[in-house]
Amino acid sequence: MKITNEKIDQLAHLSRLEFDQNEQAKIKTDLENILVLCEKLNEVDTEGIDPLIYMTDSENNVREDIVEQNFTREQLLSNAPKKDSDYFRVPKVIEQNK
Repeated sequence: MKITNEKIDQLAHLSRLEFDQNEQAKIKTDLENILVLCEKLNEVDTEGIDPLIYMTDSENNVREDIVEQNFTREQLLSNAPKKDSDYFRVPKVIEQNK
């Protein structure tokens, strides 16, 4: 793939960036170097090598997810500005068209 000024303009438009001529020349060189590196990677023999899924072999050490009820219903509703037996009362936000 050849990197052209039009391709850089297209990428700049898609990424909502603006470049002056000096920046565009540097970006063109950087993109060409990236493509050369990718082509070199394509030359590497990866036959029989498993794909890397995780960067490390460590596992997450997280606590077990245990459901606990720390508050009673009465405690949760005690500071509610409006309540109706077991529920919070909130103002109507959706009007129904009849």
